[in-house]
Amino acid sequence: MPLSDEALSILAEVAGLSEDWVFPNIDTREPLSNAAMMAVLKRMEVHHEAVVHGFRSTFRDWAGETTSHPRDIVEMSIGHAVGSIVERAYRRRDALDRRRVLMADWAFFLAG
Repeated sequence: MPLSDEALSILAEVAGLSEDWVFPNIDTREPLSNAAMMAVLKRMEVHHEAVVHGFRSTFRDWAGETTSHPRDIVEMSIGHAVGSIVERAYRRRDALDRRRVLMADWAFFLAG
């Protein structure tokens, strides 16, 4: 997964919180659950307008409707399989450089 400079900055801030997870549950040191993420949304008082899966959906809608990035690159960026079984068998590259540009554009959009 290509990360923007902004995302790398956040990761540098949380480095060392856990050896196994990027954003661990503070109490259990396990990965954050969907319920934990919903609790964050509740504390932010946005849980009536947002759900955890909506973050991926928001990215997909933004990329598809407001950018010229190819659909395949967008789908690959959210972990979706792209193309038929035959196409995937012949696809030898991961389009990392193109996905990196997409993630940088996303970070720029989020930073406003």
